[in-house]
Amino acid sequence: MENNRPHVGIGTIIVRDGKILLGKRKGSHGAGEWSFPGGHLEYGESWEECAIRETKEETGLTVTGVRFVHVTNVLFPKDHKHYVTIIMAGVCGEGEAELCEPDTCEGWRWFAWDTLPEPLFSAITELKSGRFNPKTL
Repeated sequence: MENNRPHVGIGTIIVRDGKILLGKRKGSHGAGEWSFPGGHLEYGESWEECAIRETKEETGLTVTGVRFVHVTNVLFPKDHKHYVTIIMAGVCGEGEAELCEPDTCEGWRWFAWDTLPEPLFSAITELKSGRFNPKTL
């Protein structure tokens, strides 16, 4: 039986030309919802290292200038999961996002913050409810 301890996830807001990159999740909790690139924090890894690694693994993009933005604390009762998600932000000046992990994501698209698609992954919903604005990044 899996323990009930919270998991630590990292989500990375990637900003380019005033838009952010989102992928449509599949195969795990939040399937069908739009989310930032990200994943689990590994043992001994810094938040910045995780954000850079997960972004590269999922999208093929290299993100720079990574910094902390926000933290969320969300329960997924249906899946019996509890996640603390650390939201980081960085920039990516060139290249197009590739679908590097087709088992976990349907595809990547760029969106303006005020026209994000629905449904959004809970960490993003919580971030938006706090009046976060990526234009301040």
